[in-house]
Amino acid sequence: MASKDTPIAIVGAGAFGLSTAWHLLQSGYTNITVFDKDTEVPSRFSAANDLNKIVRAEYEDRFYTDLTIEAISAWKSNPLFAPHFHQTGFLHCVTGAAPEKAVGTLHRFRTSAENHPEIQPHVVPLENDDSIRKRFWQFNGQFPTWHGYLNQLDGYAHSANALAAVYRATRAAGVRFFLGDQNGAVQQITYADSPHKKANGVRTVNGRFHPAGLVIVAVGAAAGRLVPKIGKQVVAKSWSVAHVHLTDEETSLLRGIPVTYARDLGFLFEPDPKSNLLKLCPMGGGYIDTDPQTGVSYPPLSPETSAFLPQEDEKRIRKLLAQTLPALSERPLVRKTLCWFADTSDSDFIIDYVPETSSSLVLLSGDSGHGFKMFPIFGKWVVDLLQNPDNQQAVRRWRWKGRDGNDRNTNWGGDVSWRVGETRELSEVQSRISKL
Repeated sequence: MASKDTPIAIVGAGAFGLSTAWHLLQSGYTNITVFDKDTEVPSRFSAANDLNKIVRAEYEDRFYTDLTIEAISAWKSNPLFAPHFHQTGFLHCVTGAAPEKAVGTLHRFRTSAENHPEIQPHVVPLENDDSIRKRFWQFNGQFPTWHGYLNQLDGYAHSANALAAVYRATRAAGVRFFLGDQNGAVQQITYADSPHKKANGVRTVNGRFHPAGLVIVAVGAAAGRLVPKIGKQVVAKSWSVAHVHLTDEETSLLRGIPVTYARDLGFLFEPDPKSNLLKLCPMGGGYIDTDPQTGVSYPPLSPETSAFLPQEDEKRIRKLLAQTLPALSERPLVRKTLCWFADTSDSDFIIDYVPETSSSLVLLSGDSGHGFKMFPIFGKWVVDLLQNPDNQQAVRRWRWKGRDGNDRNTNWGGDVSWRVGETRELSEVQSRISKL
């Protein structure tokens, strides 16, 4: 169990790393250093460096539902996080053409919401397209055979702004930050071998050694490059993101619309009033980038590699717009990219010590596309781990998963019920684009 003055090195200034730094400070830890290979925070290498992220409470799994309700309370009550949370509601539907899996997922999520005493008062059934159009006057699409529900407890958070706020707060409170591809990029974790292999610091690309009594790795799916022992517990996976640039008048018109999610097409948010950007994300199985030698998918080393939109995803986005905001359906799409995050096959986080490191090395990973909503409270769970006298993760599902590194799953995470579509290799999509 780490003492409060133990030198702690956090590798990664994304959502998990920053939340951990913040909660360590709140718990009295005094010697914290954060490393990131980007030159500023929010880091381009963080999946949370984004315009916005959905914050919705309903899960098929009551465990995560209750945690998200706690997170929403923190988003609303903590002055550090509250400015970045927008409780616009979550319009959750399927179209009449949705596959059975999408329809089943919608029904299970709706049942979860309607059966939860804290969510149920906020749920509004929307059984047909006409009821949707009447409730949300800004939409002028036809919503053909859409049906589902609205959860008014939910909304979204401005993720990049939230990261920046926590960065400023932790830095002002004494957390040290080393940033950039020389000073902040960690090349390796260093170890002492007496009596057991134990992490004793990190070495950055510029060759400098930074001693630490505890090293926390919070770099998402890239963690496997620093801790090869992870194997295939964590896989880099991505989904597409694109935006439409609106006029001031269009942005004003659409302020207050709910997060609008057709489970078989994709989702959109209210536009950002500063940039006039309307963010859209298509649904699908996602993309991985498998190393042929190791069989592990890692995120690309350069963000520029992901700065494109697969053709099939653009079709889904334009179909989503045609059914909701048809005047925008042929507009140019801007800021197109693949957003990479750390996926686990069961969608559970990993918040645990790396085995055989004498409780000196912690892995935080497996956000699986739903971790950012926990940003205000995630770091508390890391503190719980560090303060457990047994040096063990008390939540079994967040423990080191120990998957066989030779087990290749061609549809990684596809067994998670809310995933719709087949996982595809990045190289396949890139080669198709190059032929166009």
